[in-house]
Amino acid sequence: MENQEQELLNQLANKIKYQRNKLGISQEKLAEKCNFDRTYISLLERAKRNPSYLSLKKLCHGLEIELSDLLKESS
Repeated sequence: MENQEQELLNQLANKIKYQRNKLGISQEKLAEKCNFDRTYISLLERAKRNPSYLSLKKLCHGLEIELSDLLKESS
């Protein structure tokens, strides 16, 4: 089960980083938009944190995407 959870965190991390890069913004800018610390964004992008629902909602606002898009599992 632990490997599956880590894989989901890795997929989420990749989606966050991809969308941030697509927007052309830095971790610092995304952190400002979400009212997070830059280090938290870094941890998310490295799959070192499992964000709460509220954090995911803030993140989606900052990334300008819907929560459903962020949470879709990759094939």
